[in-house]
Amino acid sequence: MIELFFITCLADAPDVCQPHSLLFEEQNGLFTCMLQGQNELARWVEAHPKDRVREWKCRVAGQDQRKT
Repeated sequence: MIELFFITCLADAPDVCQPHSLLFEEQNGLFTCMLQGQNELARWVEAHPKDRVREWKCRVAGQDQRKT
């Protein structure tokens, strides 16, 4: 599976942020994610008007690229 990984922050408190992800099917998943990612994010923000997308990327699902 491919995930659209994104971080949102509250519009009125930009230092309060949360990670989220949406999954795409494996077949053409990365390509689909890259093409449709912005549309999916726009729908998500429309449903969550108090949040703003800070960053987003397409990646293999479950791949945590942050090092602790």
